[in-house]
Amino acid sequence: MPLVKIDENGKLTIPADILGGLGFASGDTVLIELVEGRAVLSRPPAPPESVMGVQLGAAICRKNLETSIRFIRGVGPKMAELLARKGIHTVEDALYLLPNRYEDRRSLRRIEELRPGCGEVFSAEVKVADAVSSKGGRSFFEALVGDDSGNLVLKWFHCNPRFMKGIWQPGKRGIFTGEVVMYGSRREIHHPEVEWLKAGEDLASLVDGDPVKFGRTVQFYPLTEGLHQKSLRKVLKEVVDNHSSSIMTHLPDAVVQRRSLIPFSEAFRAVHFPGNDADPTALNSHETEAHRTLVFDELFFLQLGLAMKKQGTSLEEGIPFSITHQYTRPLLKLLPYSLTAAQKKVLSEIKEDMASSCPMYRLVQGDVGSGKTIVALLSALLAVENDCQTAIMAPTELLAEQHDLTIHTLCEQLGIKVCLLSSGVRGKARVATLEAIASGEVQIVVATQAVIQEKVEFKRLGLGI
Repeated sequence: MPLVKIDENGKLTIPADILGGLGFASGDTVLIELVEGRAVLSRPPAPPESVMGVQLGAAICRKNLETSIRFIRGVGPKMAELLARKGIHTVEDALYLLPNRYEDRRSLRRIEELRPGCGEVFSAEVKVADAVSSKGGRSFFEALVGDDSGNLVLKWFHCNPRFMKGIWQPGKRGIFTGEVVMYGSRREIHHPEVEWLKAGEDLASLVDGDPVKFGRTVQFYPLTEGLHQKSLRKVLKEVVDNHSSSIMTHLPDAVVQRRSLIPFSEAFRAVHFPGNDADPTALNSHETEAHRTLVFDELFFLQLGLAMKKQGTSLEEGIPFSITHQYTRPLLKLLPYSLTAAQKKVLSEIKEDMASSCPMYRLVQGDVGSGKTIVALLSALLAVENDCQTAIMAPTELLAEQHDLTIHTLCEQLGIKVCLLSSGVRGKARVATLEAIASGEVQIVVATQAVIQEKVEFKRLGLGI
């Protein structure tokens, strides 16, 4: 009978011939039970087929969501490169590129019905189009379009007039989209979108032929240079139709029911391609059931992640500081003012955290001039009282120098050594500063990002600000 020794980490290595005899292989899951003082190894019971089916389905959905956007119909190398600029590399990335606004294009309006300040869609015929110069000498291209209810001026301020005149020929008919603005008492649209009717084509055929753009509430996405709404909508249409069913939430059913949330895949479809009964105002204010479901899911898991991080922090080993007031009380006597109630409250909470055996992660928020720096200095002195060093990192060299001047002046009277470490400290002075930090001679280090470089070593760092 072979003897097996438990190593220093508490691990037990079973010889391969014994594993083989038991029918186990490397990587297998083993059930260990104590039976009458003996350890009995056996295979764990197989999960029910229903559980395996759910796990398999979830694995397939995850694989679908990880599909490269390059494999979506209509996405070539150039489109994939443009989408990558928006952080879209997979199908899941595309689903989470949510619209930032919507336009009601469920019906075409007559020109007399167009509302200033609103995005409108209407059909009209080009009456006149030509380059125009203002009294101030500014050139732009202007077109007059009309229907049986009236006329409307369209303008472009950055364009090639010769190219535009070749396109905007009198008699051409199309569907125009844009925001109506007032210029004096006249309604205008600047840089409108247009879909031209082909010769002999009627309006209904054009609308029915592009259901993504007309006859519905149309969504608009954040873009990047070279990426256009029309092409992006077609890509998202493919993604939503074929892959939205693969995305799922891990919210507990009880939470979903209590909060009256809709199915996750349905929420994505409704946000990307809302139905004709959707309220454009609610869509633009993100107050629909679909938006509420997605927002709740995101905030729920954000809070869960923060709670898990906080729990993990509570398990870490920190430095429990003793509150002796050796330096904090003398500093308060040096100040020409008294601390505010808010400062005292924050300091009380910081003292409580620093006295704990768990590491402190705290955000101090306040307006400019509210006294955050003195709170930081008093916290640093608590660390110094416990023979620990403090690093105070400022975002800029100028701010670091200002903090150093303020803190150095006060700490010098307390017999505490402060140094400045930034890119401006070079040569022998830098070497001497690094040595003083490493030896513990310096108790408070005011620095820029230079303090987090590998070459900077502390004797006993107790607080980072």
